[in-house]
Amino acid sequence: MATQSPPIVSIQRPKDVSISDIEAELRQIWQSYGGSGEYGDFPSAIRASTFSLIIYEPEETQQLLAALGYYTGPIDGIIGPRMVAALKAAQKAYGLPRTGTADEATKARVREEYTQRLKHGAVSTTAEAERLQYSPDLEGSGLADAIAASNPCRIIALCPIAGEDEGVTAQVSASCPVQKQSQSTLVCCEYITLRGTAAALERNAGMISELMIGELPKFLWWKGTPDPEYGLFKRLANQSNSIIIDSSSFNKTEPELLQIYELIAHGTGIADLNWRRLAPWQELTAEAFDPPERRAALNEVDQVTIDYEQGNQAQALMFLGWLASRLKWRPVSYQKDGGDYDIRRVRFTSPEQHTIEAELAGIPVADVGEIPGDLISLRLGSTNNEADCCTVLCSETTGCMRMEAGGGAQACRIQQVTPLFDQKTEHLLSQQLQRWGREVLYEESLAVTAEMLKLANG
Repeated sequence: MATQSPPIVSIQRPKDVSISDIEAELRQIWQSYGGSGEYGDFPSAIRASTFSLIIYEPEETQQLLAALGYYTGPIDGIIGPRMVAALKAAQKAYGLPRTGTADEATKARVREEYTQRLKHGAVSTTAEAERLQYSPDLEGSGLADAIAASNPCRIIALCPIAGEDEGVTAQVSASCPVQKQSQSTLVCCEYITLRGTAAALERNAGMISELMIGELPKFLWWKGTPDPEYGLFKRLANQSNSIIIDSSSFNKTEPELLQIYELIAHGTGIADLNWRRLAPWQELTAEAFDPPERRAALNEVDQVTIDYEQGNQAQALMFLGWLASRLKWRPVSYQKDGGDYDIRRVRFTSPEQHTIEAELAGIPVADVGEIPGDLISLRLGSTNNEADCCTVLCSETTGCMRMEAGGGAQACRIQQVTPLFDQKTEHLLSQQLQRWGREVLYEESLAVTAEMLKLANG
């Protein structure tokens, strides 16, 4: 069940500052609100002292919507509820379908509008943005609000831009969640937004590092695929307790998963939000073999079929890697058949030298979900019709028809996987900020996934 984020009070809307003045401007904010605030009845506000979160945000849509006046929250890089509201407002203004998603048509139209206004000097300035209200309006709060509500912190957004290298520009802002139990003092999140070309941001890597708060935990959320050759990534990764990614955003899933594994193999700690979306599938799979009679038949499983929403294979590949790592299967071949379902076939051998055949199928779906490549259904079966191991799991939105049709003579245990509210990106990220140790199960599973993928290239 969804929970409402507390109201958010902006005590400093985005303000342009010079890079050298960032800390001084932030100190001034807290000095202004350290007592009763500018207004006698306003609660005092203190700055966060929990951790630093650095977000590398190459996607420009949120920045463009902010410049055009549709989005007034902090740059947090998430298509959360606040961004959905901004997208719908822009789509309505431009005569596009009000989907609330950043589809290619919307991105192109927003980019075109920004370019046109830029030519005519009509892009929303910081002064104009000051007149816009930053409040939990329309459809609710976004990612930064959710984080601020439970973990007030310093968020540093790095926004690489295309074009000529003109250095790095900076903005600072601050917002506070209003907690019912304590309305006399607000504990607030402070935001620093830095924009510049990738080269300009890399050139200022030392300054960016210095903006992270002292000895407190440091998280780096690198949207897209981390580039181990990019100096800024290397420096920030070395200074962070945890590097957070989301493989659902990968464009070239297989090589990018291999790249993530190589980083892990060289000692880089990685946490993948997309891995956490597999938890209910993993739990129900394990639960299906809890009964003693079924556990005894587990070694008879030699057929695996996994369906996922076409477009991103990360969840399917990681789930298969997890299953193989738990059952100690070793991959021996990886074949791409393509076709309408973009079929991939993987062959494994078990410790008992049994052969296991796995099929991954990308299913074209009309109603694409929020997360590219979400699992749709899976089936574990056996060529031994006497074995009590047939298991079918499917998402509640699509049903199990294809998997049930392949059941043959076996009686299958069939269960629906209920999608969890907290699998949304903003909630998974908020949870991830509570931990920063190495994730052994993820690393072991990804190691088997990497073995599979290397066979495809070998």
